[in-house]
Amino acid sequence: MNIAILIVLAYLIGSVPTAVWVSKRIFGVDIREHGSGNAGATNTFRILGSKAGAFVMAVDMLKGFVAVKLSLLSPYHGEQLVNLQVFLGLFAVLGHIFPIWADFKGGKGIATLFGMILAIQPLVAVSMVGVFMLMLYLTRYVSLSSIVASIAFPVMIFFIFREPELSYKLFAIATAFLVVLTHHKNINRLLQGNENKVAMFRKRKHRRR
Repeated sequence: MNIAILIVLAYLIGSVPTAVWVSKRIFGVDIREHGSGNAGATNTFRILGSKAGAFVMAVDMLKGFVAVKLSLLSPYHGEQLVNLQVFLGLFAVLGHIFPIWADFKGGKGIATLFGMILAIQPLVAVSMVGVFMLMLYLTRYVSLSSIVASIAFPVMIFFIFREPELSYKLFAIATAFLVVLTHHKNINRLLQGNENKVAMFRKRKHRRR
């Protein structure tokens, strides 16, 4: 299949605004008008509860995973295949952050990014989950856990798994910078001591309409 078509498909898959559609169609609210204003799984957990949050997180991860697997429709192998996988995954993340289906106002792309990594290198993804869950258990801050896990990503790629592909190394570094950049407001709140902690299994606030 034409690579340009695969790229467009990856962006459109990433653009599926899971949190927005779930909040509007099931709960009758726009998730972007509540909590942090972010159309992602974390804000969904906070505002709509654990079931809605878990569903949004699963679908957002699936978007990144499916986008990467579009590479199977290409004739590429080896380094070219890895390059294409990274490219397709990044376009899915871009779609999540700037979704065409939701006025280009999406989430931060963490779940989609994880789904992308899971599709390319599952063991690295599982290791990142371990780092994330440990930080979440210790701090109850989703934002801090995401930041630490993203920084651990290039560390793992360079020093633990010793990934040979240059494109993947650059991607890991870029991921850490991207996550820190998209969490700059959270970092400010963490430094000021007023960042919200998350209770992952509490009941939702809004009633179904």
